[in-house]
Amino acid sequence: MLDISVIVPLFNEDESLPELTAWIDRVMKANNFSYEVIMVDDGSNDNSWNVIEDLQIKYPSVKGIKFRRNYGKSAALNTGFQDAIGDVVITMDADMQDSPDEIPGLYKMIKEDGFDLVSGWKKKRFDPLSKTIPTKFFNWVTRKVSGVHLNDFNCGLKAYANKVVKSVEVYGEMHRYIPVMAKWSGFTKIGEKVVAHQARKYGVTKFGWNRFINGFLDLASITFVGKFGKKPMHFLGTIGVLFFLIGFGILFYLSIMKLIYSEFGIADRPLFYFGILTLILGTQLFVGGFLAEIIVRNSEGRNHYLIAEKKGFDPRKVAKKTPETARTSN
Repeated sequence: MLDISVIVPLFNEDESLPELTAWIDRVMKANNFSYEVIMVDDGSNDNSWNVIEDLQIKYPSVKGIKFRRNYGKSAALNTGFQDAIGDVVITMDADMQDSPDEIPGLYKMIKEDGFDLVSGWKKKRFDPLSKTIPTKFFNWVTRKVSGVHLNDFNCGLKAYANKVVKSVEVYGEMHRYIPVMAKWSGFTKIGEKVVAHQARKYGVTKFGWNRFINGFLDLASITFVGKFGKKPMHFLGTIGVLFFLIGFGILFYLSIMKLIYSEFGIADRPLFYFGILTLILGTQLFVGGFLAEIIVRNSEGRNHYLIAEKKGFDPRKVAKKTPETARTSN
């Protein structure tokens, strides 16, 4: 294995790539690290892929993956994770806002301090208020819901032990919640490091309110999967039994009243229809719980992405998920 794999997901960042690559190379050589840089072009429509091809010639440690279309940052990271062969895997954004000078400190925390995962914390940010205020609220909610006490879940600069990235599957917009998924997978030694935040030098931000909303939907999803993914009957079955008992109790009460008072009307009472509704819902949820226990939550092809080209990879050295490290469904 190499010492470090740096994974750089990117979309329309052709201006920043040469400077970022040269900076990473300087840091690696200064610290005598063996390394690779995996650049995942997430369907860019600028000159990013041509720049990556040129960099791969100049820097043999640079490797490139090009998607045929834009799948999103989670897809890019997941694909990079599959191919990373570094003992420590570091992710950073391509917009020059993450400093490669932080790499040695992150590496040390994984290798010497024994952390499974270290997340960067951009304590002093250079982003506009329209981005910083929603981000702070998002981080607060995520801490409360997940129980993972990080100040900056959305920081792209993170370090992982290789075994962590081979054990988690990132999809949708789940890249924000890799620390949460790592925790659910049993990697509980999660640390944080204050890192420098650079003002954006090239391009424009990709942040939008749709990502903010999708982030909370994904948080609800990952929380449910983390707590009940292996035991959905505990969630659906409990609610189903509760609804069934309420409905049964209502109908039982109405039946007793009818037996005692023959003139007591049932069919014209709203409570009767409410009782039937809760009885049916309870039965459906209970049966749904059984079905959810049978059906694995992972569908084939959910993380299948069409890759147009790959550059600089030695097929003999590509580290794929193994039965020992891949997350199973049982």
